[in-house]
Amino acid sequence: MSLEAAVQRLWYGPGWRSLPLWPLAWLFRAVVGLRGALYRAGALRVHRVRVPVVVVGNITVGGTGKTPVAAWLAAQLALRGHRVGVVLRGYGGRAQRTPRVVTPTSDAAEVGDEALLHALRRPHVVAVGADRVAAAQLAAEQGAEIVVCDDGLQHLRLVRDCEIVVVDAARGLGNRQMLPAGPLRDPASRLETVDAVVFTERGRSQAPALPVHAPLAITARLEPGDAVNLRTGERRPLHAFRGTSLHAVAGIGHPEAFFAGLRAAGLHVEAHALADHAALHPAALPFPAGATVLMTEKDAVKCRSFAGADWWFVELGVALERQAAAELIALVLERAGLVGAGVNLG
Repeated sequence: MSLEAAVQRLWYGPGWRSLPLWPLAWLFRAVVGLRGALYRAGALRVHRVRVPVVVVGNITVGGTGKTPVAAWLAAQLALRGHRVGVVLRGYGGRAQRTPRVVTPTSDAAEVGDEALLHALRRPHVVAVGADRVAAAQLAAEQGAEIVVCDDGLQHLRLVRDCEIVVVDAARGLGNRQMLPAGPLRDPASRLETVDAVVFTERGRSQAPALPVHAPLAITARLEPGDAVNLRTGERRPLHAFRGTSLHAVAGIGHPEAFFAGLRAAGLHVEAHALADHAALHPAALPFPAGATVLMTEKDAVKCRSFAGADWWFVELGVALERQAAAELIALVLERAGLVGAGVNLG
C-alpha cells in the first residue's frame, strides 16, 4: 500500500485509527484557532484589494472538486459580462512570492497545473503567487472586476466578500479530525461561518449529514465528458474506448474518483494514481510507450509538449440544478456588491 493510500485509509476510516496522532491534531487546532483570533482582533493585519473577492476553498485536504467549481463560477460571472480574475497559489509550480500573470502559453512547471488549466479554459485574468493579496492586486491591475480565489480559505490576510466551501459528498469530513490525524485544515465548525457550501457528487454519492448553517447549501454533480486528444484536439465520447486496453493516470487529490468515473462509463482501465500536482516526465512514465492513456485535464496541461499520439484527457463538467445555480450566483453577486442582468446557465 502506498503512503498516500495509507493516509487516505487513516483519514477516511474509523476515528480510533488515528488515536496516536490526536495530540498533534489538538496542537494544530490550537494554532489554527490562535491565528484566527489574532486576525479577528487586529493583531495580524488584513488587506483588502480594490475589487470584490470570492474565495472557493476547502476545509479538508484536496480532492473535493474545488477547481472545477471555481472554474464554473468564474465562467458564470464572465457570462454576465464581468471581467474575472482567478487567483491561485500556484501549487506544483515554481511561482515565487512575487505574483505573475498566467497565459495559455505559460509552463505548468512554473505556474502550476491548476493555474494553467484556468488560463486555457477561458480568457480570464489568471494570477499566481504565494502572497494571495499581491496576486489579487495584480489581477485587479490587469483589469479584473471581481476576483475568484481557487483555494485560499485559510489565507486570512486577504479580505474576502464571499466564502464558498466545497465538500466531497462521498467522503464528507472523513474522521472529522484535524491534521495530521484527519483531513481537516479547519474545524468542522468553520462550515457555520461561510456563505455557501457546495457538495460535489460523483456517481451515486449523496451529500452527507453535516452541521451546515451557511446561508446556502447546494449540490453540484461532477460528470466526466468527452475525451480530447492531447495532440490533435480530436474529441471522442468515452464509450468509444470500450473494449480498448487503457491506462488511466490521475495526479489529483482523490485519484480514485477519476478511475471510478471511467469504470462507471464501462471502461476497463489499469489505474496509475499519482500524488496531487505530481509531474509527468517522458523518461519515467508509469505506463508503456505507445499505450492508450486517459488522464485528467489537470495532468494533461503538464505534458502537452511530449504527449503520445494516443493520449487523451477527460473533460470534467459541473452540473447544478438551475435553481441552485441561480441562488449561488445571486448570493455571490450580492456579497460582492455587483448588479447585472439575468443569469446565463447555459
